Amino acid sequence: MCRMGDVLAGNHAVWEFDSDSVLIRFARGLRTPRLWNALGARRIPFEALSGVTVSAAGSGGKRDAVVLRAVPRPGADPLMEAAAGQLRDVCDPYRLVLPGDRAGQAAEFADAVRARLGPEADEPAQRFLVRVPEPPLQLKAYDARLAFDGSAVTLHWSRTGATSAKWKAGDQRYPLTALTGVEWSTPEGPGGHLRLLLRDAPADPRPDHDLATAVFAVGYGSVHESLPFAAAVLAALRGRTPVASVPAARTDERLHHLGELYSAGLLTDAEYSALRDRFAAEA
Repeated sequence: MCRMGDVLAGNHAVWEFDSDSVLIRFARGLRTPRLWNALGARRIPFEALSGVTVSAAGSGGKRDAVVLRAVPRPGADPLMEAAAGQLRDVCDPYRLVLPGDRAGQAAEFADAVRARLGPEADEPAQRFLVRVPEPPLQLKAYDARLAFDGSAVTLHWSRTGATSAKWKAGDQRYPLTALTGVEWSTPEGPGGHLRLLLRDAPADPRPDHDLATAVFAVGYGSVHESLPFAAAVLAALRGRTPVASVPAARTDERLHHLGELYSAGLLTDAEYSALRDRFAAEA
């Protein structure tokens, strides 16, 4: 019988059985899906799950392999809500591929999780139960650089990528109070984009003309960057959480994260200096 602290190691991830959740730690490396690298680790409360399955990897998978998959409840995980079924199996953070000789262990793990599921497991969750990255967040799309500070999303248009309609309209800032949702279309297919759904204005169906939409392209808005960003905005919207009530990170952690964004080229010198000074003043 699976007990608290028991772990199950599969391809690029380790699942640990805890008293009230499954802790998933994603391995870092070149072969690990980039989305998993970006997530690092996720704690999935049992109350966020509707079930768990164990099956053969299938004709497209590895020989003599089994797949353990937890099934999130609708409405429980903002990441999966934003993805809306567009993630490929290899990127699914709820899917663990194991060697065939660990089928017994996988079955025991699945049984232990099922035993912890409550009567509400078959019902949609009334609130988000899985944490996603918290603001401040940055995203570089093809025609814009986006920033989310916890209370608003700002789109700074690119001189080279944005259409004349967007460039002439100028940069846009949308407070959460003006939004009803987020539409994420994977950059791995044609027409990839991130659209902010406005409360009082119709959307232009053309992403490259819509002032509330950032367009993706090869090398811009990759899944591991754009999906967590979309999930963070969605979580703030559904939770009706103003930035002041978002649990504040320690100042040194925020400055460290800020330095990583700056080193990655996601912040200009001016943006970095302004945010650094602001964080220091809030300490």
